[in-house]
Amino acid sequence: MANATPAPSATSGMRPGIGLIYGSLLRADFTVLRRSGRTLLLNIAVPILILIIFDLHKGNKPNPLTAGGAGFTIGLALTYGLMASSLMGYSLAVARDRDAGVFQRMRVTPAPTWAIMTSRLVVQIIVDLIMTVIVVIIGGIIYQTAYNPGQYLLLLGVSILGGAMFLAIAQAVVGLIRSVNVVNAVGRILYIVFLLLGLLGASAILGTTVKNISDWSPVGALINLYGGILNLSNWDGTCTNGLIATIGYILIGAFVGIRWFRWETR
Repeated sequence: MANATPAPSATSGMRPGIGLIYGSLLRADFTVLRRSGRTLLLNIAVPILILIIFDLHKGNKPNPLTAGGAGFTIGLALTYGLMASSLMGYSLAVARDRDAGVFQRMRVTPAPTWAIMTSRLVVQIIVDLIMTVIVVIIGGIIYQTAYNPGQYLLLLGVSILGGAMFLAIAQAVVGLIRSVNVVNAVGRILYIVFLLLGLLGASAILGTTVKNISDWSPVGALINLYGGILNLSNWDGTCTNGLIATIGYILIGAFVGIRWFRWETR
């Protein structure tokens, strides 16, 4: 037993610093994301497509989905991008890596477990911020709307909150479900439900009850939050409720995702 004590010291002396470890993880995760055409499509191309489609369908007839103007449409496009990349991108990627044993192999490396997961989350948030800037610039051109630096900072801040919310929900899904196929199916179902609930609530075609429920849904809350910071003079209780709901989803999703996440499928 006495001969076993020097070994950990020698090993720990060769352990790379956390900065080097985390930098390597970030570079690896960025490389994987850059090579994933589907993820980049969900992040950037589809939100831009939403802007174009809504602009083409403005028309001269009243439309409850376009009555909100540039603020609503840009908020919807950003919300779509954040939700799609998390529920149909991040969750499936984590589930597949877990099923392939990637996380098990990484856990035997010097990288701490918290660094392995947060590296992926940080990369996703950075891509979300890039998407925000691109979509807002293109949306401003389409709708001939200019935003000042303060509004851009607020938009980036809301995108961080929104990205964290959908990533927390996606992490909860992966934490509760181990099967890759089931994670994929649940992610798609949640995406459709959230999107329809947000759109139906925004249009108010099903009455005030559905609208009130929608305002507290992830999509509805984030759209209202985007709309509020794009026009601070119209900030009201609905926008405040959107902020409260967004933070609530982050806390609940993070708790469930961390508490029940398993590094292997068995």
